[in-house]
Amino acid sequence: MHESTLLLIEVGALLFGLGLLGRLSRRIGLSPIPLYLLAGLAFGHGGILSLSASEEFIAVGSEIGVILLLVMLGLEYSAGELVGNLRSAAPAGLLDAVLNALPGAGFALLLGWGWLAAAVLAGVTWVSSSGVVAKVLADLGRLGNRETPVILSVLVIEDLAMALYLPLVTALLAGVGLLRGGVALGVAVLTVVVVLVVAIRFGNLISSALSANDPEALLLGVLGLTLLVAGVAAKLQVSAAVGAFLVGIALSGPVAHHATELLSPLRDLFAAVFFVFFGLVTDPRDMPPVLLPALVLALVTMGTKLLTGYLAARRVGIGEPGRWRAGLALMPRGEFSIVIAGLAVAAGTVEPRLTALATAYVLITVVTGPMLARLPDLPWFKQWLRRRATAPVPEPLPLPD
Repeated sequence: MHESTLLLIEVGALLFGLGLLGRLSRRIGLSPIPLYLLAGLAFGHGGILSLSASEEFIAVGSEIGVILLLVMLGLEYSAGELVGNLRSAAPAGLLDAVLNALPGAGFALLLGWGWLAAAVLAGVTWVSSSGVVAKVLADLGRLGNRETPVILSVLVIEDLAMALYLPLVTALLAGVGLLRGGVALGVAVLTVVVVLVVAIRFGNLISSALSANDPEALLLGVLGLTLLVAGVAAKLQVSAAVGAFLVGIALSGPVAHHATELLSPLRDLFAAVFFVFFGLVTDPRDMPPVLLPALVLALVTMGTKLLTGYLAARRVGIGEPGRWRAGLALMPRGEFSIVIAGLAVAAGTVEPRLTALATAYVLITVVTGPMLARLPDLPWFKQWLRRRATAPVPEPLPLPD
């Protein structure tokens, strides 16, 4: 059969199946993300049937999915809100790094994998998945919630930190000298600063160049600009997600409003492809030997993410339900964690089991995270929070004379 014909059959059958899974998930009140992941596992390496003809197409679609998820998040906020939130969330970002990177580093050292593996696993456990979190917030209708800017601030700080971390860890893995590592780090820092300045200072000019009255031109212009900036950012060793997010921040007014309406269907399509691809590249046969260590690591670091979001939301005066929503939303790890583990194994200088461990760890958090994010909406959880709020505060013990 001609390769292009097989591609059409595979992609068509996959999208139709995802549509049925999405409908099923909403019928039973769950996020569709776990079902999309399981579909990818079923048709990936080591699964029931391999989608060989469409894997490259799905890989490109998954990258577009992450980019669209982040630009849509950026469209919800202005440049001024971004700067204000980043300033107020800087302590939360530092707390996030300490609480979530150290368990990964300590776990690698405990397994005897060495300091280089510790630096890699620290990155794997540190960064939440911007794509998964964005999808969860959209699915649960929480984009306008008070705690959402706190969540986004933590995610943006993490992604900006990755712009510095990735060149540094790549240099360490390659064993290059301090000079080459410093140059890579300098380019990353300069790129982040330039993109931030352009988004904040010249956002109005960018919006004025796009017409909100011509849907076709607006769709092509916004999508093209987003992919261009994301691609350039990735080429310069900066997160493509950061570039896409800042494009959304730069757009404002009617342009941002109409772009949100036009891009929403594309976001849903490619976001589903992203989660399927994540499962496609995972071989289920690699999971059993590392499943127990990955589960232990996931339990610990999902707890530290919950604490991170809770404390970050409390710091800015968010109520008790919003604190729980913030912490539970940040639990999933994803694209960055897999990229970091892939860099380590490609370098050949780190324990080879690290990739299987990271993959199992990410799958656990990605499957359970969206389900746990729904807890604050459940009646029994709301009742528990009300009981906590009305419980009498114990009086302090009298000091001895």
